Parts: sequence; C-alpha cells; structure tokens
Amino acid sequence: MIQIKEARVTDYPRVLELIQELATFEKEPDAVEVTVDDLIKHGGGEHPLFKCFVAFYNDKIEGIALCYPRFSTWKGKTIHLEDLIVTQSLRGKGLGKALYNQVMQYAYNEKVRRVEWVVLDWNEGAIDFYKNTGATILEDWHLAQMDEESLCNYVLRNEDI
Repeated sequence: MIQIKEARVTDYPRVLELIQELATFEKEPDAVEVTVDDLIKHGGGEHPLFKCFVAFYNDKIEGIALCYPRFSTWKGKTIHLEDLIVTQSLRGKGLGKALYNQVMQYAYNEKVRRVEWVVLDWNEGAIDFYKNTGATILEDWHLAQMDEESLCNYVLRNEDI
C-alpha cells in the first residue's frame, strides 16, 4: 500500500502541491516561491542540490521528504531534512514514518555523522514523533534566517563586503 521511491521529474508538480499544502498548514500560504522548474533544475542533473523521496499510497504521491547534504565544522558530513510532508487526510497511516525511515537509511548509507531538521514549537504531533524515534529536540538553539530582501538590504548597506 505504501511505496517509497526517489522523485522523478514527472513527480515534481505533485511535490510542489504538497509543499504548498505544508505552507498552508504552517500558516504561511503565500510563502512558497519555488516552482516546478526550480525543483527540476536543482533536483536533477549531475550535481543535484537535494534528494527528494516520494511516498505513494494507493498509487498516488501523498507524501515527500526532501533532504540535502551539509558540512558541519564539528561533525563533518551531515544531512539536513528540509521537509517531511504527508497530505493531511492521510496522516497517521504510516507514510511519514516510511519517509523518515528512508531518509535515515539514506543518511546511514552516506555515512553522515548527523541528520538535522527543524520543527515548529507548536507542532506537538511532529515533536512527539521525532522524540519517539530517539531524536533530540534542541530547545536552547534559535533558528536564524535572512530572507532575500534582508540579504539585499544588508549587502547594499555594507557595500564594502
């Protein structure tokens, strides 16, 4: 009933739909700027920037896990799990666990020293799921980001960079 595969180019329109569904769930429905063309361009070719796994349920893509390599100055080779998404109507059916397991197996095969991701503090279901798998939730760290507009403003203010 559940089948996990690496995403193909033809899967990316559905992948984008699920990304949009997650953005809506996370109360940011207008935040998605990525396009199918972006996913194709950066997820394929000789040097893809990410790996995307898709979960088929009754022959339809109903979940994704998107991850990519990173390098830690303390640990070396790591993997960042950007998003694990299961369509809302099918949560609790094992798709998320199957995708999570696939990412962890991929990381193990890649011989990374850490897999990391972020989870919203109000997403108690996800937090409980991750804790139950043995993951540690680091509550003393704060996520810092600079969006495109802030980056542009920063660089323009500091033209000597």
